[in-house]
Amino acid sequence: MRALISVSDKTGIVEFAQQLHALGVGLISTGGTAKLLADKGLPVTEVAEVTGFPEMLDGRVKTLHPKVHGGLLARRDTPEHMAALQAHGIDTIDLLIVNLYPFEATVAKPGCTLADAIENIDIGGPAMVRSAAKNWKDVGIVTDASQYADVIAELKATHAQGQCKLSDKLRFSLSVAAFNRISQYDGAISNYLSSVNFEAEKLSEAYVPERAQFSGQFNEQYVKVQDLRYGENSHQQAAWYRDLAPAAGSLATGVQLQGKELSYNNIADADAAWECVKSFEATACVIVKHANPCGVAVGASALEAYSKAFQTDPTSAFGGIIAFNRPVDKAAADAVSKQFVEVLMAPDFSADAIEVFKSKVNVRLMKIALPANYGQVRNALETKRVGSGLLLQSADKHELALTDLKIVTVKQPTPEELHDLLFAWKVAKFVKSNAIVFCQNGMTMGVGAGQMSRLDSARIASIKAEAAKLSLQNTVVASDAFFPFRDGLDVVVDAGATCVAQPGGSMRDQEVIDAANERGVAMVFTGVRHFRH
Repeated sequence: MRALISVSDKTGIVEFAQQLHALGVGLISTGGTAKLLADKGLPVTEVAEVTGFPEMLDGRVKTLHPKVHGGLLARRDTPEHMAALQAHGIDTIDLLIVNLYPFEATVAKPGCTLADAIENIDIGGPAMVRSAAKNWKDVGIVTDASQYADVIAELKATHAQGQCKLSDKLRFSLSVAAFNRISQYDGAISNYLSSVNFEAEKLSEAYVPERAQFSGQFNEQYVKVQDLRYGENSHQQAAWYRDLAPAAGSLATGVQLQGKELSYNNIADADAAWECVKSFEATACVIVKHANPCGVAVGASALEAYSKAFQTDPTSAFGGIIAFNRPVDKAAADAVSKQFVEVLMAPDFSADAIEVFKSKVNVRLMKIALPANYGQVRNALETKRVGSGLLLQSADKHELALTDLKIVTVKQPTPEELHDLLFAWKVAKFVKSNAIVFCQNGMTMGVGAGQMSRLDSARIASIKAEAAKLSLQNTVVASDAFFPFRDGLDVVVDAGATCVAQPGGSMRDQEVIDAANERGVAMVFTGVRHFRH
């Protein structure tokens, strides 16, 4: 068996090569990798010796040669192929170990020049990978250090039986991984190059191009986490995929500790709850039903936050998704266990808390570690499928500060009202439009979501508060977009609100401001809206 090694990232390669050598595998290598292996005392043949041609053009040409690709592509079960190799003095290559030039890491660096980006586009590496992956029945293709252990384990097992070869199953899985890697690599190159606003007059080795936020072609790859039992409805099929490199603290990094398999709707609702609870610095609890927060609160403890959130809408909380941004202890677990919950998420669970749910085998417990900056972790881009197309936008990362608020009424908000307004505004950001959110003392008091009319959302929020036996007297209200008429404002004031936050920007802003002054309530403009469809 002969192995060709050509790696940019040399992590673990010396140890891997040493184990290959110990199994009797002949080593061929290129440039820096060959020197590294030789310096470690390994017998290695340079590719230039195999091809009869030196590496040239600053290393751009070294493996693009029939003696390399013939050795990779020849089918061992085809006599004509083997005869051609013999006629031209070409030996087979049975194992290829390649990782590619670090294009993605290079272009991610601030100030990356176009010249650096281009120079880090690998040519020979992908060509070899494709050759080996295509001929998977005869050649093993290793494209990541994480694969080394499995390859060595199989080679050792077969070596003990006098063969030293990889199984068809492993070779095929390595081939699939190789083609996936090439797809990712080419997609990254396409994304970069089609985002460059090329200016020929500025072209030089130091030229750092301006790049469009949205590239001319959008390529994105995901890895399947699991097949799902069904989609939104039982007649639909579905699967869950994650980013190639999921952000720390995101749902895709979670570990399910117990419970049934997550469903499509569980995952969608869990993401809504998790993203909302992550936006709070104080200890918080979020309860979501059908993608909308139906109860949100902060408290001195997980138990207090949950108890307040649950009060908002106990009816909707039934069968909901619950998220905490702090570890769940036994006190919080005891309280949550009294209701029917589909998914419970937190950064951690005490041993006592896990014990509480052991008898509730269907409850899905999800542990998701949070990074230090968890409140700022968001997807960089958001996507939405439309007929034969895709909508792509930057994530809604806007965070409102007190200094952003513009008081537009005669009555001034109190410090307590301003504090609650920021809380209400944060919640409204995660409620489907049209959104109206009543809050008081760090707790949602009534939520109206997803209505075609803002007036209806205001009415529904009041109805829900009444059903939960919560008084809306002296509450604050956040509206995710402006009030187009004064009628919506009148509904929330009639319900008991004394202070309102809205974006402003309507042609009837003055009419609504006049109405607020007439009703004796305070109003602030945020200058930004939070539509969520």
